Amino acid sequence: MLLSSLFSAVNGALAKILSEDLSALEIVFFRNLLGVLFIVLMLRHTPGKFSRSHLGPLILRGVLGFSAMIMFFYTITTIPLGVAITLNKTSPFFVAILAFLLLNERASRQSIVALFIGFVGVLLITKPQGFSIGYDHLLGVLGGFFAAAAYTTIRKIKDHFDSRVIVLSFMMAGTVLPLLLFLLARIYTPPPYLEFLVSDFVMPESQSVWVFIVLMAIISTLSQWLLTKAYSSTNATIIGVVSYTNIPFAIGFGVMLGDAFPDIAALCGILFIVLGGLLVNRAK
Repeated sequence: MLLSSLFSAVNGALAKILSEDLSALEIVFFRNLLGVLFIVLMLRHTPGKFSRSHLGPLILRGVLGFSAMIMFFYTITTIPLGVAITLNKTSPFFVAILAFLLLNERASRQSIVALFIGFVGVLLITKPQGFSIGYDHLLGVLGGFFAAAAYTTIRKIKDHFDSRVIVLSFMMAGTVLPLLLFLLARIYTPPPYLEFLVSDFVMPESQSVWVFIVLMAIISTLSQWLLTKAYSSTNATIIGVVSYTNIPFAIGFGVMLGDAFPDIAALCGILFIVLGGLLVNRAK
């Protein structure tokens, strides 16, 4: 999980660099297209476990993962890298809320306190004006929601599929769905708030862009594989704690790429979200 967190931060930094030449949807597409090729080659060399009777949850995991990824990559292009990754780490709060609403799990006093702390952290980061928060920050939080739903499905299907097959479902969705959205852009002009999701495809011409695309595909595939192995092999609480190390990694890479260092309010918000996430994990 520690390696996955480091690779995740590097992946975010590469996406931020590529955002100068590519849209968020194109970044998602190329990142997953090359990732699919890597995973398929791995599976051809060493086949893995595959259950046809559980294809529905596997496909759902892919769609949820794509939804989280496109929102994450979009926020990377518009707000500082460390803040974007922190908002994505709100996923444990959504896991706790969904478990209470949908699975009738009892919410402990510690979980309620953790959710309140996390909510305060989000407010400190987004600094809402009145009752509204910025659209970019809102998408960052929604990305955390979809990430939570995607991670939850891993626990449901880990006994039926090899970890590489689970990663492949995620990357297949991240390849096929962008292709459909590229085609949709030819016949539909989206409103401004959906332009990040429905955009034209432009083939990169710069060699340096292709180098970064290949590098990002390799690193992100390794990160996803390590993440899936981690969640599949040990206690999710331990994994959740270690996963927060990607926030300082991301802040460091973001500053190196020109992001402003988080102000006091944002740093306090980051600490509140990390503290709330750790409390949620301990309450499980």
